[in-house]
Amino acid sequence: MIKNRRAFITGLKSASLTDKEKKFLKKFKPWGVIIFSRNIKSFDQLNKLINDIKKIFNDINYPILIDEEGGRVNRLKKLFDTSVFTGSFFGKTYKKDIKKFYLYYRIYSKQISYILKSFGININTVPVLDVRRKKSNNIIGDRSFDFDPKIVSKIGTFCIDEFTKNKIGTVIKHIPGHGLAKVDSHKYTPVVKEKFNILNKMDFYPFKNKKCFFAMTAHIVYQDIDKFNTATHSKKVINLIRNKINFKNLIMSDDISMKGLKFSIEENTKKAFSAGCNLVLHCNGKFKEMMIVARNSPKVNKFIITKTSQFYKILS
Repeated sequence: MIKNRRAFITGLKSASLTDKEKKFLKKFKPWGVIIFSRNIKSFDQLNKLINDIKKIFNDINYPILIDEEGGRVNRLKKLFDTSVFTGSFFGKTYKKDIKKFYLYYRIYSKQISYILKSFGININTVPVLDVRRKKSNNIIGDRSFDFDPKIVSKIGTFCIDEFTKNKIGTVIKHIPGHGLAKVDSHKYTPVVKEKFNILNKMDFYPFKNKKCFFAMTAHIVYQDIDKFNTATHSKKVINLIRNKINFKNLIMSDDISMKGLKFSIEENTKKAFSAGCNLVLHCNGKFKEMMIVARNSPKVNKFIITKTSQFYKILS
């Protein structure tokens, strides 16, 4: 049952569940599990891994996430190659021939959804709604649809709608906008000095009023909003996401073990919840860290239960 779970999402170490991981899942009951390339060796193996997870929770709809963006972020690359299908590829197609874009993206999202569903994966962490910026770090780069926030927004809406029609949940990222970051938040803490008015018109724009079940935060300091805290740890930024960007569903942190967050795993977890994140994401599968995140994650509240139940309805 959803109400018995804790408000975190965990990664796993390898291609099959260890005895320690089985006990961990049974005891701490994370809200969901995220799959990475290290967890994937073959079609049959991945099917077994996900079935084993779902059996523990006795829930066919148990949230299983994956980053299957296409392009550089292609977790299923051992099974098939989607490296040509970057965000930039779809953005360029949209600008060149909008009818061709709708055709291509409809087919692409349908096929990706079919493959994910065949494994029991039900959440894809797309679309990337970060606006591409000149002179910014290439961690986003061609993962972005375009330099124009209106184009990014329109493609993002279509992506959400198509995956939802195909019974896959989506995650808008990296809210409220990663495009101006000059360093990679996996390694350092990006600091964005741009004024709110410009951010609001450009970087925040594609995220506004999106009917998406989930959003993932950016580990970025927006100096004009909060000089001291990344978005993940900032009550001010989370309030902005709720009230100005108008996102009303579940907010998850980006990976809590990234170097863009400067505290211990325990503090990173606590601060994310204190700021207003609903779910904390931990990706690397390191068991000691998993335990710390689990112990510092509260049980899911009524808001999470309600929103999860709404998400489950699209899966049936």
